[in-house]
Amino acid sequence: MISALVYADREAVAYDDLTAARRAVGTTWVHVADADDEEFAAVTEAFDLHRLAIDDLRNGVRAKTEEFADHTFVLLKSVTLTPGETTFEKEVATSPVGIFIGRDWVVTLSPGQVGAVQRVMDAAERGDERLLHRGPDFTASRVADVIVDAYFDLLDEVETDIEEIEEEVTVSTDIETLEKINDVRRDLLSFRKQVWPAREAVGALARGDPPQVQQQTEKYFRDIHDHLVQIVDLTETYRDLVSGARDIYLNTLSQSTNEVMKVLTVVATIFIPLTFVVGVYGMNFAGGPYNMPELGWTYAYPATVLGMALMTAIMLVHFRRRGYL
Repeated sequence: MISALVYADREAVAYDDLTAARRAVGTTWVHVADADDEEFAAVTEAFDLHRLAIDDLRNGVRAKTEEFADHTFVLLKSVTLTPGETTFEKEVATSPVGIFIGRDWVVTLSPGQVGAVQRVMDAAERGDERLLHRGPDFTASRVADVIVDAYFDLLDEVETDIEEIEEEVTVSTDIETLEKINDVRRDLLSFRKQVWPAREAVGALARGDPPQVQQQTEKYFRDIHDHLVQIVDLTETYRDLVSGARDIYLNTLSQSTNEVMKVLTVVATIFIPLTFVVGVYGMNFAGGPYNMPELGWTYAYPATVLGMALMTAIMLVHFRRRGYL
């Protein structure tokens, strides 16, 4: 879907012909969402976009800023959390957005639908004077801003998941809790891979390296860069929190295992002397010079059982006093 606007004389006018939109007097913004091969080719030809930039956009490489002869190419990634295979699993889904900044035009291209960018385009169509009348670089900064702001929404979701995990790890050693921890760790790692390059890409714009970025627009890109720095810091903090939750889970699991082993050790210790007694009197040596005279005693059996019960009681009292039970 191709949308073309030209802002001139304080009015935004829609164009159907891309070539006419580029040649028109004023600031031109062309936004292409869910682009297919024909739309890619049409926009590339109308604005003479560099083929390498189009290839990078279609292949979904990492975020970057690259300067060409008559335009600057900025590649950012729109990031969202989507449901996974299980009820608690989530996956980081990315959609590349290419921003081409020319002398009096800006082109935004996306192979998929990016709602944040579309909202900015809708505002421009309604005649928002804060957009196109300030130039194509300012429009590009607004598009980059809404993409980066969505990163905070993703981190809010991750923060909620971390809070739930921190409540579970201290009381539960279920395998699902560990799966939740590992899922959040994977999400943060995938998100980190998108944020770090984006910070570098926007940093080049904040410094005003491309000639298409005016000096008065640099402060807007610096603000976006500051947001990305904050997002990187939050991502690292959340990774530390998840790692800490994982350590707590493993410690809780180890403690639970130790409690089980302690009980089993007490039980085994109690049965060791009982097994010895039963084994000795199970030999049944009733004759010869080394006979067992107590085998013929009338009260031998109850005396043996009473002795074993007494040993058990003594050991139970001892283990309880030592805190093993």
